[in-house]
Amino acid sequence: MSEQTRSCLQLTGRIMLSAIFILSGVMKLFAWQGTSAMMAQHGMPMPDLFLAGAIMFEIGGGLCVLIGYQTPLAALALIVFLIPTTLIFHNFWAYGGEAQQNQMQHFMKNLTIMGGLLALMAAGAGRYSVDACCATGMRSAMRSEREEPEHALTH
Repeated sequence: MSEQTRSCLQLTGRIMLSAIFILSGVMKLFAWQGTSAMMAQHGMPMPDLFLAGAIMFEIGGGLCVLIGYQTPLAALALIVFLIPTTLIFHNFWAYGGEAQQNQMQHFMKNLTIMGGLLALMAAGAGRYSVDACCATGMRSAMRSEREEPEHALTH
């Protein structure tokens, strides 16, 4: 696979992976009361506080994954967010019938997303990312420093 193709696939993957977080965070923001009430029904203490945190994780982490900024850290933050979210809100074992199937699908979807985030952590954001631009800029700056003649500092 060419480097160009790999870079395009990494960018496409980041766009697709980040979309669910960004959209979910924005939807929570615009449906604050209903989301807070649903969280309270699931036994969440201080639902408004946890809702604000969820929105920050989803939108902030999603945007970081989208643009490829601090990608391993953003992916890890989203995994940390997804673990309790999955266990609390998609506890399929507490349901029966169709509700159990529905919750199990959401549970498995979240496991799949966590797998994608782990793969992103391992592979990195790719060439078309802020991380790559920053790394390239730092390498250029370091190369320029090394190539600058010593006598340039003396007049």
